[in-house]
Amino acid sequence: MVSPAALARLAVVALAAAVLALAPAHAQRVVTVTTTTTVTTWTWEADDSDVAADDAAATRRYAPSGALAALGEAKARFGPFAVIDAATARMAGDVTSATPRQFATMLAAFPGLKRIEMVDCPGSLDEEANLILARAIRRAGLETEVPSGGSVRSGAVELWLAGVHRRAAPDAEFGVHSWIDEYGREARDYPASDPVHAEYLSYYREMGMDDAKARAFYALTNSTPFDDVRYLTRDDMARFVALN
Repeated sequence: MVSPAALARLAVVALAAAVLALAPAHAQRVVTVTTTTTVTTWTWEADDSDVAADDAAATRRYAPSGALAALGEAKARFGPFAVIDAATARMAGDVTSATPRQFATMLAAFPGLKRIEMVDCPGSLDEEANLILARAIRRAGLETEVPSGGSVRSGAVELWLAGVHRRAAPDAEFGVHSWIDEYGREARDYPASDPVHAEYLSYYREMGMDDAKARAFYALTNSTPFDDVRYLTRDDMARFVALN
Protein backbone atom coordinates (compact mmCIF):
# COMPACT_ATOMS: atom_id res chain seq x y z
CA MET A 1 0.00 0.00 0.00
CA VAL A 2 1.36 3.40 -0.93
CA SER A 3 1.92 5.66 2.08
CA PRO A 4 -0.18 8.83 2.52
CA ALA A 5 2.88 10.95 1.88
CA ALA A 6 3.60 9.09 -1.33
CA LEU A 7 0.02 9.52 -2.47
CA ALA A 8 0.33 13.19 -1.69
CA ARG A 9 2.88 13.67 -4.45
CA LEU A 10 1.74 11.11 -6.98
CA ALA A 11 -0.66 13.73 -8.30
CA VAL A 12 2.23 15.98 -9.36
CA VAL A 13 3.36 13.76 -12.24
CA ALA A 14 2.81 15.96 -15.26
CA LEU A 15 2.19 19.29 -13.61
CA ALA A 16 5.30 19.48 -11.44
CA ALA A 17 7.71 19.24 -14.34
CA ALA A 18 5.87 21.93 -16.27
CA VAL A 19 5.50 24.25 -13.29
CA LEU A 20 9.10 24.02 -12.20
CA ALA A 21 10.50 24.25 -15.69
CA LEU A 22 8.52 27.42 -16.33
CA ALA A 23 8.23 28.83 -12.84
CA PRO A 24 7.80 32.62 -12.44
CA ALA A 25 10.81 34.14 -10.77
CA HIS A 26 8.76 37.13 -9.63
CA ALA A 27 6.01 35.03 -8.05
CA GLN A 28 7.70 34.58 -4.71
CA ARG A 29 5.03 35.40 -2.20
CA VAL A 30 6.81 33.95 0.82
CA VAL A 31 9.73 35.75 2.43
CA THR A 32 11.66 33.13 4.30
CA VAL A 33 15.36 33.89 4.25
CA THR A 34 17.58 34.19 7.31
CA THR A 35 21.30 34.52 6.66
CA THR A 36 24.20 36.01 8.53
CA THR A 37 23.41 39.39 7.02
CA THR A 38 19.64 39.30 6.54
CA VAL A 39 16.79 38.35 8.83
CA THR A 40 13.27 38.26 7.45
CA THR A 41 9.99 36.71 8.54
CA TRP A 42 7.87 33.88 7.20
CA THR A 43 4.67 35.28 5.73
CA TRP A 44 1.91 34.01 3.50
CA GLU A 45 -0.01 36.10 1.00
CA ALA A 46 -2.97 34.28 -0.46
CA ASP A 47 -3.80 36.53 -3.41
CA ASP A 48 -2.63 34.96 -6.68
CA SER A 49 -4.49 37.31 -9.00
CA ASP A 50 -1.42 39.30 -9.97
CA VAL A 51 0.48 36.15 -10.96
CA ALA A 52 -1.92 34.07 -13.02
CA ALA A 53 -1.87 36.23 -16.15
CA ASP A 54 1.91 36.08 -16.40
CA ASP A 55 2.53 32.39 -15.70
CA ALA A 56 2.39 31.18 -19.31
CA ALA A 57 5.22 33.43 -20.44
CA ALA A 58 7.38 33.19 -17.32
CA THR A 59 10.72 31.41 -17.24
CA ARG A 60 13.00 30.19 -14.50
CA ARG A 61 15.36 32.66 -12.91
CA TYR A 62 18.36 30.58 -13.90
CA ALA A 63 18.88 28.12 -16.71
CA PRO A 64 21.83 25.76 -17.04
CA SER A 65 24.36 26.64 -19.68
CA GLY A 66 24.24 24.74 -22.94
CA ALA A 67 27.31 22.74 -21.98
CA LEU A 68 25.83 21.72 -18.66
CA ALA A 69 22.43 20.89 -20.11
CA ALA A 70 24.08 18.62 -22.66
CA LEU A 71 25.85 16.76 -19.80
CA GLY A 72 29.04 16.62 -21.83
CA GLU A 73 30.69 13.45 -23.08
CA ALA A 74 29.57 10.38 -21.16
CA LYS A 75 31.12 6.95 -20.69
CA ALA A 76 27.64 5.55 -20.14
CA ARG A 77 24.09 6.71 -19.44
CA PHE A 78 21.59 5.33 -16.97
CA GLY A 79 18.25 7.15 -17.12
CA PRO A 80 18.90 10.71 -15.89
CA PHE A 81 22.52 9.87 -15.00
CA ALA A 82 25.55 10.29 -17.26
CA VAL A 83 28.86 8.87 -16.03
CA ILE A 84 31.58 11.28 -17.13
CA ASP A 85 34.57 9.73 -15.36
CA ALA A 86 35.36 7.01 -12.85
CA ALA A 87 34.31 9.21 -9.91
CA THR A 88 31.55 11.46 -11.26
CA ALA A 89 28.04 11.10 -12.63
CA ARG A 90 25.97 14.05 -13.80
CA MET A 91 22.22 14.13 -13.40
CA ALA A 92 19.62 15.91 -15.53
CA GLY A 93 15.96 15.07 -15.75
CA ASP A 94 13.13 13.71 -13.63
CA VAL A 95 13.12 10.75 -11.27
CA THR A 96 10.70 8.05 -12.41
CA SER A 97 9.77 4.65 -11.02
CA ALA A 98 12.70 3.21 -13.01
CA THR A 99 15.37 5.55 -11.64
CA PRO A 100 16.33 3.61 -8.47
CA ARG A 101 16.97 0.52 -10.60
CA GLN A 102 18.98 2.58 -13.10
CA PHE A 103 21.00 4.03 -10.23
CA ALA A 104 21.74 0.55 -8.85
CA THR A 105 22.84 -0.62 -12.29
CA MET A 106 25.13 2.39 -12.60
CA LEU A 107 26.77 1.69 -9.24
CA ALA A 108 27.32 -1.93 -10.17
CA ALA A 109 29.00 -0.89 -13.42
CA PHE A 110 31.00 1.98 -11.87
CA PRO A 111 31.67 1.07 -8.22
CA GLY A 112 34.22 3.87 -7.86
CA LEU A 113 31.68 6.68 -8.22
CA LYS A 114 32.04 9.31 -5.52
CA ARG A 115 29.77 12.18 -6.50
CA ILE A 116 26.66 13.23 -8.39
CA GLU A 117 26.61 16.62 -10.10
CA MET A 118 22.98 17.72 -10.25
CA VAL A 119 22.79 19.87 -13.36
CA ASP A 120 19.10 20.37 -14.14
CA CYS A 121 16.77 18.28 -11.99
CA PRO A 122 13.07 19.26 -12.04
CA GLY A 123 11.95 16.74 -9.43
CA SER A 124 10.18 13.41 -9.31
CA LEU A 125 7.34 11.77 -11.18
CA ASP A 126 7.19 9.11 -8.45
CA GLU A 127 7.77 10.31 -4.90
CA GLU A 128 8.14 6.85 -3.45
CA ALA A 129 10.91 6.12 -5.98
CA ASN A 130 12.48 9.48 -5.19
CA LEU A 131 12.85 8.67 -1.51
CA ILE A 132 14.18 5.18 -2.33
CA LEU A 133 16.79 6.80 -4.59
CA ALA A 134 17.67 9.41 -1.98
CA ARG A 135 18.35 6.78 0.65
CA ALA A 136 20.36 4.74 -1.86
CA ILE A 137 22.55 7.80 -2.52
CA ARG A 138 23.17 8.12 1.21
CA ARG A 139 23.91 4.41 1.68
CA ALA A 140 26.38 4.54 -1.21
CA GLY A 141 28.26 7.37 0.51
CA LEU A 142 28.05 9.68 -2.49
CA GLU A 143 28.54 13.43 -2.50
CA THR A 144 25.95 15.66 -4.16
CA GLU A 145 26.80 18.91 -5.91
CA VAL A 146 24.89 21.60 -7.76
CA PRO A 147 27.45 23.14 -10.14
CA SER A 148 27.51 26.69 -11.42
CA GLY A 149 24.33 27.35 -13.37
CA GLY A 150 22.72 24.20 -11.94
CA SER A 151 19.17 23.90 -10.72
CA VAL A 152 17.37 21.40 -8.48
CA ARG A 153 13.67 21.74 -7.79
CA SER A 154 10.90 19.98 -5.89
CA GLY A 155 11.83 16.37 -5.05
CA ALA A 156 15.33 16.85 -6.47
CA VAL A 157 16.11 19.02 -3.45
CA GLU A 158 15.55 15.93 -1.32
CA LEU A 159 18.07 14.07 -3.49
CA TRP A 160 20.65 16.78 -2.97
CA LEU A 161 20.08 16.58 0.78
CA ALA A 162 20.97 12.87 0.65
CA GLY A 163 24.64 13.50 -0.12
CA VAL A 164 27.10 12.56 2.63
CA HIS A 165 28.82 15.78 1.62
CA ARG A 166 26.81 18.52 -0.09
CA ARG A 167 28.22 21.21 -2.32
CA ALA A 168 26.64 24.02 -4.30
CA ALA A 169 28.03 26.83 -6.44
CA PRO A 170 27.23 30.39 -5.39
CA ASP A 171 24.70 30.71 -8.24
CA ALA A 172 23.07 27.30 -7.72
CA GLU A 173 19.30 27.42 -7.34
CA PHE A 174 16.99 25.32 -5.21
CA GLY A 175 13.26 25.42 -6.01
CA VAL A 176 10.74 24.34 -3.38
CA HIS A 177 6.97 24.22 -3.12
CA SER A 178 4.19 22.37 -1.34
CA TRP A 179 3.09 18.87 -2.21
CA ILE A 180 -0.48 18.28 -3.32
CA ASP A 181 -2.66 15.20 -2.99
CA GLU A 182 -5.02 13.55 -5.48
CA TYR A 183 -7.89 15.71 -4.23
CA GLY A 184 -6.06 18.99 -4.72
CA ARG A 185 -5.28 19.47 -1.03
CA GLU A 186 -1.90 20.86 -0.10
CA ALA A 187 0.14 20.39 3.06
CA ARG A 188 -1.38 23.45 4.71
CA ASP A 189 -4.85 21.91 4.30
CA TYR A 190 -3.95 19.11 6.73
CA PRO A 191 -3.77 19.65 10.51
CA ALA A 192 -0.29 19.71 11.96
CA SER A 193 -1.00 16.46 13.80
CA ASP A 194 -1.86 14.53 10.63
CA PRO A 195 0.48 11.54 9.97
CA VAL A 196 0.95 12.68 6.38
CA HIS A 197 3.59 15.14 7.59
CA ALA A 198 5.63 12.58 9.52
CA GLU A 199 7.33 10.95 6.54
CA TYR A 200 8.87 14.20 5.34
CA LEU A 201 9.96 15.30 8.82
CA SER A 202 11.49 11.89 9.43
CA TYR A 203 13.39 12.05 6.14
CA TYR A 204 14.86 15.48 6.88
CA ARG A 205 16.00 14.29 10.31
CA GLU A 206 17.49 11.19 8.70
CA MET A 207 19.51 13.47 6.41
CA GLY A 208 21.02 15.31 9.36
CA MET A 209 18.64 18.10 10.33
CA ASP A 210 17.70 18.41 13.98
CA ASP A 211 14.00 18.48 14.75
CA ALA A 212 13.75 22.27 14.74
CA LYS A 213 15.48 22.61 11.37
CA ALA A 214 13.45 19.76 9.89
CA ARG A 215 10.23 21.47 10.88
CA ALA A 216 11.44 24.86 9.67
CA PHE A 217 12.49 23.48 6.29
CA TYR A 218 9.22 21.58 5.89
CA ALA A 219 7.33 24.77 6.72
CA LEU A 220 9.42 26.64 4.16
CA THR A 221 8.56 24.25 1.35
CA ASN A 222 4.87 24.13 2.19
CA SER A 223 4.38 27.88 2.56
CA THR A 224 4.76 28.18 -1.21
CA PRO A 225 1.75 26.72 -3.09
CA PHE A 226 2.12 23.72 -5.33
CA ASP A 227 1.56 25.66 -8.55
CA ASP A 228 4.34 28.10 -7.72
CA VAL A 229 8.01 27.80 -6.77
CA ARG A 230 10.18 29.51 -4.20
CA TYR A 231 13.81 29.79 -5.25
CA LEU A 232 16.43 29.47 -2.55
CA THR A 233 20.15 30.11 -2.70
CA ARG A 234 23.15 28.18 -1.50
CA ASP A 235 23.26 30.34 1.61
CA ASP A 236 19.60 29.69 2.31
CA MET A 237 20.19 25.93 2.21
CA ALA A 238 23.22 26.30 4.49
CA ARG A 239 20.83 27.40 7.23
CA PHE A 240 19.48 23.87 7.39
CA VAL A 241 22.35 21.50 6.51
CA ALA A 242 26.12 21.60 6.44
CA LEU A 243 27.74 22.34 3.08
CA ASN A 244 31.27 21.30 2.20
